[in-house]
Amino acid sequence: MLETLKNSWKIKEIRNKILFTIFIILIFRIGAVIPVPYVDFGALREAAQAALANVGTEQASSDQFFSYLSILTGGGLEYGAIFAMSVTPYINASIIVQLLCVAIPALERLSKEGEEGQKKLAQITRYATVILALIQGVAYFFYLKGSNYLSVEGVAATIFAAFVIILAFTAGSALVMWLGERIDEKGIGNGISILLFAGILSRGPQAFYSLWVYFTKYKYYFAVIGIVIAFLIIIAFVVWMTAAERRIPIQYAKRVVGNKMYGGQNTHMPIKVNMSGVMPIIFASSILMLPTMILGFVKNTNTSWYKFLTLFSVQGVFYAVIYFILIIGFAYFYATIQFNPIEMANNLRKNGGAIPGIRPGKPTSDFISKILSRITLMGALFLSLIAILPIIIGNVGAINVSLGGTSVLIMVGVALDTVRNLESQMMMRHYKGFLD
Repeated sequence: MLETLKNSWKIKEIRNKILFTIFIILIFRIGAVIPVPYVDFGALREAAQAALANVGTEQASSDQFFSYLSILTGGGLEYGAIFAMSVTPYINASIIVQLLCVAIPALERLSKEGEEGQKKLAQITRYATVILALIQGVAYFFYLKGSNYLSVEGVAATIFAAFVIILAFTAGSALVMWLGERIDEKGIGNGISILLFAGILSRGPQAFYSLWVYFTKYKYYFAVIGIVIAFLIIIAFVVWMTAAERRIPIQYAKRVVGNKMYGGQNTHMPIKVNMSGVMPIIFASSILMLPTMILGFVKNTNTSWYKFLTLFSVQGVFYAVIYFILIIGFAYFYATIQFNPIEMANNLRKNGGAIPGIRPGKPTSDFISKILSRITLMGALFLSLIAILPIIIGNVGAINVSLGGTSVLIMVGVALDTVRNLESQMMMRHYKGFLD
């Protein structure tokens, strides 16, 4: 990876793209610390620190939704910043549009119309992002108001503050989406993923500081050392599993066209073990964070409804079990909408290809379905293990690392994808110079 970065820096065009990406990230980080008017960001910071201090208590369960969004937004939520919503509206909008492409025939046709269809879907995603940002901005305003994080008093002043705050949050999300698209156009890698990566990485110093406090103040020597070792093992395991794939052998029949013979070669169909990436974890965590979000608005702590919602604390056994099951379910769902074994079998037959020992047609599609089912299960178990392992470590060591698995998966996935993007651009320029 370091060698790739070193070589890419020597190429002027790629170096300019890297510098442009860094410039966009800098703007993104500045916007994540500029507070919106009428928000008491000092009180928000104290609430975030209290959430870390309340780990393992009942009070912690009501702060988990806040902590979760704070990690994804790179701390913007703690400041009540312009980019407080960060990339979450765009990610949710992209997920919704992908699901609707399966459910609505018109959107499915758009997804198959090539570049023009993708442009129309991108436009729909932009509109959905603004709508979701508006909804989340309204919800966040009521959270601020209910928790006394506003610096205004009076009905008229509160109404005006609501208009300013919600509009600022919505505009900030739209601006983050635009910054991500600029990285796609003139930078390196996937823009939204890069911004999400930057937001999570910005939490690194605070995470290391927390570990240092646990190590020096609370004397959790073995727990901290175990977390560091587990963190390194998880990174190595994620890199290994991300690159792992199952190769189905394919043999193409020989064809004579004019005086030339085509085909006859042996190749393979690669299927990644972790084909769905981090999407099942994002789906599952988004659903399981709804109860904790509702818990933040419940004031009466003596009701059975409140006690039921506390079961969804991210450090609880109930949460871990449901999380595990949902990740496996969403992994199968995402694999189903991504791969169609019947279509894959038909494409093989049209191109004169076949799997050795398997008859074309339905036997081929059944064989591919069987392989996909097994590979999906392995990938889902991998994701589930990475997601719940930090929860187990947090319970054993009494240290809050319950959201670390998702962060590691996102960071490693984005880093590997960006390096592959750099390598492909370097390869294109290498061959271009060779042909010239």
